[in-house]
Amino acid sequence: MHSNETDRRYTLFVGVVLFVLAVFVLRLIWVQVIDAKAINEISNEARETSRTIPAIRGNIIDSEGHILATTLISWDVNVDPKNVGPVVLTIGDQKVAFTKEEIAQKLSEILRVPTEELLTKMTGTSRYANLRKAVSAATYSKLKELDIPWVYFDKKQKRHYPDGAVAGNLLGFVGSDGSALEGIERMMNSCLAGTDGKESYIQGADLIRIPSSVQVIQQVKHGSDVVLSINSDLQYSAQQEMAATVKRLNADWASAIVIEVSTGRILAAAEAPTVDPNNFSAVKAQNRSSRIFRSAFEPGSILKTVAAATAIDAGKATPLSQVVAPYALKMPWGQYINDSHKHPPEKLTLTGVLAVSSNTGLVQLGGKVDSKTRFEYMQKFGIGSKSGVNFEGESSGLLADYTKWDRMTDQTVMFGQGVSLTPIQTADIYQTIANKGVRLSPVLIEGCQDRNGNLTRTAVDSPVRVLSEKSASDTMDMLEKVVEFGSIGKTARIPGYRIGGKTGTAQIAEGKGYGRLFAVSFVGVAPAENPRYVVAVTAFRSRNISNSLGATPGFVAIMKQVLKTYTVPPTTTKSKKIATEWK
Repeated sequence: MHSNETDRRYTLFVGVVLFVLAVFVLRLIWVQVIDAKAINEISNEARETSRTIPAIRGNIIDSEGHILATTLISWDVNVDPKNVGPVVLTIGDQKVAFTKEEIAQKLSEILRVPTEELLTKMTGTSRYANLRKAVSAATYSKLKELDIPWVYFDKKQKRHYPDGAVAGNLLGFVGSDGSALEGIERMMNSCLAGTDGKESYIQGADLIRIPSSVQVIQQVKHGSDVVLSINSDLQYSAQQEMAATVKRLNADWASAIVIEVSTGRILAAAEAPTVDPNNFSAVKAQNRSSRIFRSAFEPGSILKTVAAATAIDAGKATPLSQVVAPYALKMPWGQYINDSHKHPPEKLTLTGVLAVSSNTGLVQLGGKVDSKTRFEYMQKFGIGSKSGVNFEGESSGLLADYTKWDRMTDQTVMFGQGVSLTPIQTADIYQTIANKGVRLSPVLIEGCQDRNGNLTRTAVDSPVRVLSEKSASDTMDMLEKVVEFGSIGKTARIPGYRIGGKTGTAQIAEGKGYGRLFAVSFVGVAPAENPRYVVAVTAFRSRNISNSLGATPGFVAIMKQVLKTYTVPPTTTKSKKIATEWK
């Protein structure tokens, strides 16, 4: 009895064990074979993660290929303290085991961080500790060669401007988060920024990426380069001159523009004060942008050239047209227009009017053209419209419709009051005259150049015929006499070259009237017999000199540099003989 009972219990026990074992075997088969794919997918999803691959921002380069803005790449070196431990490294052809302390010593030699400091950071149960920020590519390569599994890297980008403040007002800058905040950086962000990529991967139990699991979700597209028309060497020298001008005149600011006549390309657009985009927060907000495109003011006598050219092109005057120019001219409604200094009545030609910059002479000869026609010519010269550069925040200046001019404004617009221009608009006027009467859209940004060197050029406005070739030539002849005979114009002479140009002294509007300070300018063209370059210099709110004597030294220095840079041969001809006075 006892033996049979024992056998029965044993058989039952074995049966139960076999049954349980069968259940486990069937479950194992189900998990590992039948449902393996689904379970693996669930497991991978739990361990799968993704990361953004930042696009590298493109460069901004000058006309000679010199880099003005670029992106520096660095790496933050991190560890996962929870997984820090002994490592087997391949040294030559051998596998060598290293302790945690020995690895810390190796890292110390590469990172130049004390071993004790590294060991402190490497110890603990956290999943992240930074060993050193922003290491160079050379340091990164040395660390990668060690191939330590619990050391990982975060790639960082930093915008860098190698030449500091050179063209800073044009380039703009980016924020610490890489967002474009100002200037060309912001204008051309779609070209420079590129498109971030994205990849997914599976992490092991130690949270380290499994290399074979990496899948690219979106391919990274690095940014393209922006090519500018400016010459950085010329830009630098022009900025130095403008800084000296601001200091000499005790002015608020000064600007200088160099334009290639036949193409409209801006070779320099210099300002002072300027900004170093590497540290833009160090300067006042008003000095971080480009006044050349954004600051509009009454230009003064610089605009007399437009009235004179209009009168010639409209058939109402010639360079030899005669006028008696008194110091003060009483208008029919009782108000007076005065010249800048007292003098007896002068018998001047239109050429002489420009040479001595007579307001009273100009309104008599320029006034022979009706208001509507004068207004239309001003529009064709680009006054009242943004330049073709379309610089972000650019001002169009101010040109009211002629039907809204009062009787005095109808006269004063001829000598630059009651109308406002930006420095780039002023330079464009003289480019038009120098280019045989054809206004070209100024070019600052040549285009967007991809990584293969293919340049997509920036669209430009169509050329505009403003003056006949003969009228433009006559106007250039008159501008030469400004430099030959004008009391201030003479200070813009450059030995060996024929120069044409015009002075400008403009009262600065304050409230309902004018203040005590002036905007002083000189715009010149060289060589006058075959115009190639325009240089326009302005100093705003000059406190030490109240006429164009404040602007001509900067003009001469910059134009000399331009002629030297582009190896323009000296003049071999003489200017036309045109009388400035009559008897």
